[in-house]
Amino acid sequence: MSDTNQRIADIVNTNDVVLFMKGTPLFPQCGFSSRAVAILDHLGVQYESVDVLQDMEIRQGIKSFSDWPTIPQLYVKGEFVGGSDIMMEMFEAGELQQLVTDAGVASAS
Repeated sequence: MSDTNQRIADIVNTNDVVLFMKGTPLFPQCGFSSRAVAILDHLGVQYESVDVLQDMEIRQGIKSFSDWPTIPQLYVKGEFVGGSDIMMEMFEAGELQQLVTDAGVASAS
């Protein structure tokens, strides 16, 4: 496993919820990342974010790690969930709330 893949695996496996995004939750750098943050904030869960614009190795590596071509990317309990469109569909259907509840994800305090 490459160093980049190992770094990504460590991030994904040591945080219950991770959002790989462009920018930060306070300053998203694209509309899709902004929508993903809004969904997670609405759910009220604790999550870690990784700004892929700050690390080109992570930016490229996450795409091959998940076999998903776009960013943002959401992981819950080490499992890839999807990008902002999938997050939105799951959120609207109540599936994303159920997923984080079933996974025992901590609420943001």
